[in-house]
Amino acid sequence: MIDILLAGVGGQGTVLAAKVLAQAAQSKGWQVRTAETIGMAQRGGNVTSHVRMGSGGEEVFSPLITPGTADMVIALEPGEAARALPFLAPGGVLVTATTAIQPVTAALASQPYRAGDVVAALANSLQAEAPRERAAAAADAAEEAAASLDAADGAAGAKDTQAPGVDGYPVPLFIPVDDEALVAHLGAGSRKSLNMMLLAVAVAQGRIPLTVAELKAAVQACVKPQFVAMNLKAIDHAADAYG
Repeated sequence: MIDILLAGVGGQGTVLAAKVLAQAAQSKGWQVRTAETIGMAQRGGNVTSHVRMGSGGEEVFSPLITPGTADMVIALEPGEAARALPFLAPGGVLVTATTAIQPVTAALASQPYRAGDVVAALANSLQAEAPRERAAAAADAAEEAAASLDAADGAAGAKDTQAPGVDGYPVPLFIPVDDEALVAHLGAGSRKSLNMMLLAVAVAQGRIPLTVAELKAAVQACVKPQFVAMNLKAIDHAADAYG
């Protein structure tokens, strides 16, 4: 059984990402159940999608993931990653974009909302929860992730100074994605494909037992024809940069 929680802001395509993930799982013969909590999505509110997949042939009875049991949280915005963090299981993996979407309340707050601060806090929180026996694996994971980001930075030219990506975060449970670099410099296209980029990163890192080809086939089945090429391009670039 694999439980994945997707979180984002209204308009980012969180629900579509869940549908694509469910389609890819169903194509493998797995039983899948999904559920969404949309709330004030059209006003920029948070959106949460639950995807439960019987990857081992299990029957899935409930679509909802309970707090502390998600194998993975995929967040399209760092603040939403922090909001969804209580759902992550011990040893679970957090994949998050590092670019903030400023809420209306940020203009009224005395303290600015900085993506880099949120990303650092997430890394510290996960480091504190990481089991001691995974300390050696943390160094290896950080090395591989840093090498991947270095390659991406070489193509990108410059890194987002507020969202330092994987550098400095040797946490085996944490995969921050420099989405600005992917969109602006790596040719991934529009930010509207961010949802597919993050799915591609999770798959390319081996954190979801699916292949990039299976993910792309699911996109072709779920996305309107005029947007398929854009999303397939985003998947390819994200998988190449973080695979």
